[in-house]
Amino acid sequence: MQASARSGVVLMMLAMLVFGSQDALSRLLATQYPVVVVLMLRFWFFGTCVLAWCACRPGGVTRALSTRWPLLQGLRGILLAAQLILLVRGFTLIGLVESHAVFASYPLLITALAGPLLGEHVPARSWRALALGAFGVVVILRPGAGLVAPGALLVLLAALLFAAYSLLTRFVARTDSPLTNVLYTGLVAATVLTGLGLPHWVPIDLSDTAPLLLLCGSGVLGHVLLISVYTRVEAHIVQPLAYLQLVFASAFGVMVFDEHVFVSTAIGAFIVIVAGLYSLQLSKA
Repeated sequence: MQASARSGVVLMMLAMLVFGSQDALSRLLATQYPVVVVLMLRFWFFGTCVLAWCACRPGGVTRALSTRWPLLQGLRGILLAAQLILLVRGFTLIGLVESHAVFASYPLLITALAGPLLGEHVPARSWRALALGAFGVVVILRPGAGLVAPGALLVLLAALLFAAYSLLTRFVARTDSPLTNVLYTGLVAATVLTGLGLPHWVPIDLSDTAPLLLLCGSGVLGHVLLISVYTRVEAHIVQPLAYLQLVFASAFGVMVFDEHVFVSTAIGAFIVIVAGLYSLQLSKA
């Protein structure tokens, strides 16, 4: 493996650690403040940083706002905001371990939706991977054990929305630049979350300023790391490492929030990850 590829792998692992810590901070703050307020503040910071970045690029913000798909860009931001609200709410209801075990199904949902949304052909082998992943989700949910409602269903819906967001991103990326996509994501999500968050505003306690700043900074740092990753190595090489976010977030859940890892959750998550990696391998064949 070339040095650039090795550095890309290391940066991807760091990015997943940062995103895992971001989820832990989100869970911490969302138990004390409304979810929409926490996310609103996070995206105010993210949107400001993206605007500053665009302003320093050739053509400035005006060029970055140029898009062939304004409605789809707006829909992307709305989907991301809704997905995050559901996911972070899930963190507070069923914890990081269970939430990420269920959310790990989103790559399979991307494959399932690629046909109806983008007109892509999904071969029979991919559907077998989807069936295996669905079985893993059922194992995680433990029907009849009380986990299914409502937290796990919120996270499953969040995974579905994130899959739709990812497919729309794939579509608009055919013509729009990565900078345009990031800018619209930040601005639209910040606008949506502001509209939802301001009516629920509560003052932030001084003792919570540090974790809030860490939350905001982790979002920006994670995206910077991902950008650095994809300038060094092809996406398909590091994509399997995205599952490390589940590992890191679960570790935070156990160590910080005293969550428990059920045997069924571990087995189900393993099945989902295997199905996801199999589906990824098929996409490269």
